[in-house]
Amino acid sequence: MYELFQMGGDIFSNLLWLFILLIFFNFYPRLMVAQLLWKLEKSVVFLESLANQAKNIVMKKLEKKSRREIKEKIDSFMEFFSIEPVSLDPFGIIKKIEHISNLSEEKFKVFVEEIGRNLNKEEKANLMMGLSGAISIYQLAKIVKHYVELVRKTKNLQLGMILEMQLPIIEKISKALLNGTEAFVQGWPIGDSVGSMVAAKMIENTRVKETEEDVVIARKKIEGKEVIIIKAKGPGGRLGKLGRAVEKIVKREKISKIITVDAALKLEGEKTGKVAEGVGVAIGGIGVDRAYIENIATQKKIPLDSIVIKMSQEEAFQPITEPILKAVPLAIEAVKRSIKNSKGKVILVGVGNTCGVGNDKKSAEQAEMQARKVLKMKAKEEKKKKSFLDWF
Repeated sequence: MYELFQMGGDIFSNLLWLFILLIFFNFYPRLMVAQLLWKLEKSVVFLESLANQAKNIVMKKLEKKSRREIKEKIDSFMEFFSIEPVSLDPFGIIKKIEHISNLSEEKFKVFVEEIGRNLNKEEKANLMMGLSGAISIYQLAKIVKHYVELVRKTKNLQLGMILEMQLPIIEKISKALLNGTEAFVQGWPIGDSVGSMVAAKMIENTRVKETEEDVVIARKKIEGKEVIIIKAKGPGGRLGKLGRAVEKIVKREKISKIITVDAALKLEGEKTGKVAEGVGVAIGGIGVDRAYIENIATQKKIPLDSIVIKMSQEEAFQPITEPILKAVPLAIEAVKRSIKNSKGKVILVGVGNTCGVGNDKKSAEQAEMQARKVLKMKAKEEKKKKSFLDWF
């Protein structure tokens, strides 16, 4: 202490510096927490505004009559949740997950039937997907707000910093979900529709028939081989029970190969629209459909080829982009090569949400035209936003 006072100035100056240091060490962490909370609260407001926008997009599609009553119903349904089954004993877990998934889907269908009586079947399917997107944004906003309030109560700087580091990704995903909600409600093709688009183009004008729930199949000759093409029923937003459909066919007929085409998550640095070939079942989601195909293929010793179109997580549920559209012919060529190298009958599964994509080549081409119109419209909107911001 003596040396501190001898460093310069009189004793009063040194005491003043010591007092300032004590105040700094005592209040600086609190200032940091206050500054952090201010930033986090701004993010919560932003996420809540996105959730409200998504809700309004859904509301616009519904009848204007009884608007207040419908709004109250949607507000209540936003709290919807599903509890994952117990997995301590993994035996039979797929059946449990499938059961919970089916129950969730049924709940959505009943709710959409109740609020969307003026809509047709395809519009109701799109509304279900749009509602799912709106709920996702709402839940993200709720979770972030929960942690912000926790930081406020506990004054836990470390927890606040961890949340702040995650916010750029959360906000990016939320914006993409908002764009996806609009795409679903309007019936526009999204990035994840690319597998269905490949299947629809390869069906061409062949007659399709519905098999499992929300699944259509077509039979035709490609590269001299009989091919059974399977996809979710379009153009409404559906995923279909693809696993069940494949299992049913494989049990009845002799199949030499199963080919799956789907969107796949790209790594940062990879180009969107890159086509890759591999083995296995290219189906994302909760894993039920993939498990059905893997199980039956393993029993029958059927080769599994997969063809994927690379894209980011955000691009998968936003309106389909030009690089992904350009990848469709390349994916078709890859599918044809795989069919050519097979020894007999082939199953081709076009995986993904079939929002905006119908069940034949003509509807797939119409979906492409619609997608390009949407891209031009979005580009104009973005340009207007930028020119407006240039004034500031």
